[in-house]
Parts: sequence; structure tokens; C-alpha cells
Amino acid sequence: MTIVRHFLRSGFDLVETLLGKVFPPSWNPMLNLGALGFFFYWIITVSGIYVYIFFDTGVHNAYESIEYMTHEQWYLAGIMRSLHRYASDALIVVMMLHLVREFARDRYRGVRWFSWVTGTPIMVMVFVAGISGYWLVWDKLAQYVAIVSTEWLDMLPIFGEPIARNFLSPEALESRFFTLMIFMHIAIPLIALAILWIHLQRVTKPRINPPRGLALSVFAGLIGLSLVHPALSQAPADLAVVPGRVGLDWFYLPLFPLLETLPGSVTWGMSACLLLIMIAMPWLPPMKRARPAVVDLDNCNGCARCFNDCPYNAIAMVARSDGAAFEREPIVNPSYCVSCGLCAGSCPTSMPFRRLSDLSPGIDLPDHTMAQLRDQVEMAALGLTGAARIMVFGCDTGPALAKVRSSSVATVSLACIGQLPPAFIDYVVNRDLADGVMLTGCRENSCNARYGIEWTNQRLARVRDPQLRNRVPRERIKTAWVGPSGVPALQAALSKFASELKNAPTISKLKPPADIAPKPREPVDA
Repeated sequence: MTIVRHFLRSGFDLVETLLGKVFPPSWNPMLNLGALGFFFYWIITVSGIYVYIFFDTGVHNAYESIEYMTHEQWYLAGIMRSLHRYASDALIVVMMLHLVREFARDRYRGVRWFSWVTGTPIMVMVFVAGISGYWLVWDKLAQYVAIVSTEWLDMLPIFGEPIARNFLSPEALESRFFTLMIFMHIAIPLIALAILWIHLQRVTKPRINPPRGLALSVFAGLIGLSLVHPALSQAPADLAVVPGRVGLDWFYLPLFPLLETLPGSVTWGMSACLLLIMIAMPWLPPMKRARPAVVDLDNCNGCARCFNDCPYNAIAMVARSDGAAFEREPIVNPSYCVSCGLCAGSCPTSMPFRRLSDLSPGIDLPDHTMAQLRDQVEMAALGLTGAARIMVFGCDTGPALAKVRSSSVATVSLACIGQLPPAFIDYVVNRDLADGVMLTGCRENSCNARYGIEWTNQRLARVRDPQLRNRVPRERIKTAWVGPSGVPALQAALSKFASELKNAPTISKLKPPADIAPKPREPVDA
């Protein structure tokens, strides 16, 4: 499984890199798959409502009403029909890519099992809704889909009467069957939308809208495709004739030839096994997860920064329990915590300058504490030599830092770059541990912990607490969000940074007191 994930992750990283040469980071389609899925859903909904206005559910009129929209009112209803079709196909593409990408990046196990398991029925419902839509056109393809689907369903003893007999002859099919199908075609996506709301409950600030420029570009592409290659019906259905060769939609109907040729026991068994495997995958095998974040109330003033910065709703603010003169305290839900460390990076007491007391912030990762991080930084700095000493902070899911390490470049890895408090950059520069600091990690807009890069950029820009102090020269800090395959780009950025540092003026080193643990601040609103 690890080998498969590594192979897929390398493929996705290559595609993201290539697309990054064409699109700005925020527009990269591979980094907006979930948001694009929502966008296609809304296109399907709006176009479906318009098409429904002109659709006739009568068994003899369904095909004619579709043909009227396609040919007579092609300039609007025809375009809406094509948009409905192509957006549905695009939804399948981004949904499957999103699923495989989450698997490749190992973001389906551990506490992330919930999103994977709740996403499985959504995927099934999208396919069912799409397949039911083909019945409504009532052309040769619809006839083929209806016959194969009902014969397959009849192999389960769940219906009192075989439903395939509705398609034995023209006289057997009634208009109310189309009414039932359009009800299913509308109801199933609504149920899927409700499950999608559940699917996102463990995610803070989910990205459900793609960047406006990307959305407009994709929409324009769909409009252009609808005009150049409009969706057309095949010949009208005729239950007196067995459908011969039909053109399949390989986005929704790739398995229908198997349903038609293989025994029902085999196809149902395969379907059940595939569904069970999909649901069980987060535990095949279970992830060996790091311990969740822990709270130290002796160093916590209830400021709620950890609550605001947590990407997975793993922290809640509750009434103070230790009698301290603060209103609230954070509590960590270990079932939600992914041990990314963004909470520790946001804590104002994560101060490496502290010496007279232990470096124990209000919230920390027990497997990678701030005290351990300070020791790593000091140890890494001991071997630095030369006129341009650089300390590189990276994340475990970013570029391989060992490949850039040298006598003038020291490296320290974190769970996520968002785990790094700006005070550590201050500590490195003003204690003369290095001449400059380089921050690197995942590709921009593709942080493995969702907000590590964004929060870091805002802290450096001094618009998000804890902010980088004004005394730290900004020219001594560089960022390179290059992703796991970006070692060459990181090496080039380090080379350029080294040249700049050699020509930079000498910093007047500040001598902070031996113990400058910050005074407790007044709590801020969550």
C-alpha cells in the first residue's frame, strides 16, 4: 500500500508542478478539486432546474421534449442541457481525482477516517443520480441503461415484482415510471448534499468555492464545449426492438458492459466487496498516529489563538477549570486532532528565549515539543560555517531537507511549517545562530494541514498573531513553497538567498533578558 501511495503521490506532484507553470498557485485545478466539485454541483443544479421546466414526463413525450430543447431552443435550453451533461461528467472526474489524491497523500486514515467513510456514500449517490438521468432522455442509450439496470436490480429479492418487466413491450411502460425516475434524479442529489454537509463537519473553514478566475475560466470552457459539441440524443427508444450498438458515456457507464455479460452473483459480489473495501480502507492497516496536542493550563491565558488556528475543529474553548483569573481554557478532542502542531505555533507562550523556566507553552505536541525544537535548532546551528549561514525550517511532507543540508545550510523538520512560532525565527537571527532563515514545505495552496502555509505567511506579514517582531529584518527571511518534488527549486532559492546574505549589512544583535516569557494577555474573542 505504501508503494502504491508513493507512486501515486509522485504522479500527482508532477501534474501539480506542471499545472503550476500555467496557473497561479490559487488557481491550480489540482489544488481545488473539492471546490470545483461544489462548483460543478451548482451548475448541474441550475441547469437541471431549467431543463426540468421544459421536460415532459410522459412516456411518449419525454424524447420529444428533449429534442425540442436541443434543436428548437438550442440557444438556451440546448446549452443548459449540454452544461448539465458536461458538468456532470466533470463532477465525476474531480470527485475521483480528489479521492485518489487523498489516498495518495495518506489523508484517509487516523482521525481522517470520518471524511473518507462519509465520502463513500456520496460517491455512490453521484453515480446513481447520473445513471438515473440517462433514463429520462428515453433514447436508445436510455433503453439500454434501463434494461441492464433493472435486470441487475431484479437479481436481488427486494422487489415484489420484477421491475424489468416494465420494459418488455411498449404497452408495459407507463408514464408514472418517468415521474418516479425524475423524483429519484432530484432526491438523490439532495440527500448527497446533506451527507456532504456531514462530510465537512470535522473541517474548519472548508474551501467550497474555487477562486473566481478559475471558476469563470472553467465555466467559459463548459460553455464553449456546449456550443462546439452540444449534447445530443441517440435514436428514440423502441421497446419492440432490442438495442444494438449504443454509444456509452464512459464517465458514468463504464461497468455496464460487465453488468450485461457477467452473472449477477458475480457483479453483485464484486460490488459489495468493493464497497466494503472502500469503507474499511482507513484501517487497512490503521495509521500509527502521533499523540494529540496537550494543554498546560499553567502557561495558558485562554487567548483562543489555538482554537482559531486549528484546521480540524479539534479544539474547543470551555469555562476555566483551574481557578485562574481567565474566563476560558482550550480542550483538545483527540479524535479530531491530527497532530499538525498549528496550535503550538499559534501559542504566544511558545518562546525559545525562556531560560529561567521550562519552555512549556500553553499547548504543545508531546511527540515534538517546543523545548525539543529549540534543542534541535541550537544543535543544527553548531555546525554552520561561512559568510552566509542559513537555517532551513521545513515540514515532514515537504521537500527532503537532507538533500540541501551542507556546512552552510542547517535544516530542522516540523510536523507542519505552521508549527513554527515566529519567535523561533527571532531567536535564530538575533542570537546569531544563522544569518538567514528559509521556510519551506508543501506547495502553496496545498498544505497537508490545510492552513500551515497561510497562517505562516500571515504571521510573517504581521497580520496574524503571533506576529513576527519588527526587530527581525524581513530581508533575512525567505520562503519557498515548493512541495515534495521541489528540491531543485529549493536549492536554487537557497543559492540566491546566500548571495543576498553575503551582501547584506551586519545585524546589530539584540540581547534579550535571560527570561522573557510574555506576560499573560487579556483573552480575545474566539
